[in-house]
Amino acid sequence: MKELLELFCTFAQIGALTFGGGLAMLPMLKHELVDKKEWVTEEELLDYYAIGQCTPGIIAVNTATFVGYKRKGVWGGVLATLGMVFPSLVIISLVASVLSNFMENTYVGHALAGIRAVVCALMLGTVLTLAKKSLVDRICYLIFFGVLILALFSPIPVVLLVLLAAAAGIGIKIFGRKKDKPV
Repeated sequence: MKELLELFCTFAQIGALTFGGGLAMLPMLKHELVDKKEWVTEEELLDYYAIGQCTPGIIAVNTATFVGYKRKGVWGGVLATLGMVFPSLVIISLVASVLSNFMENTYVGHALAGIRAVVCALMLGTVLTLAKKSLVDRICYLIFFGVLILALFSPIPVVLLVLLAAAAGIGIKIFGRKKDKPV
């Protein structure tokens, strides 16, 4: 029971203290789940994030469900999910009730600009850290840059890009490439 409560509280904290949506939660998820709690490895977190990208729903909520399920089965998944969602429901309900009164306020606009900037910086830092674990050989770099270019300059949906990258990885394994030299 204690571990279930810890799952709920951990994900409630993540849900309450991160702004900017699923991708913006990645730094906090990594800090809490990989570095602090050691519930998952960086590789597992990336795998859960990739699967969360390919499944319906919010990426961070899907990731919470996977981590909770890994830790404590179905109830762990349910409570981690509820923990992740609960703060947002409360906060957005409160914000929605007063938002229109404050959106034109200069200080609110400047505060939101600052929050957006820090979210971008935290996301970039986490991406660079996780890239060190994921980009292990030339093929990984090729897939990475290919998908990056397609994501930036084509209308291909993200979920299709993830599936294409997965298919490329499987294809390379099936056709038996020799171990590529690390870069």
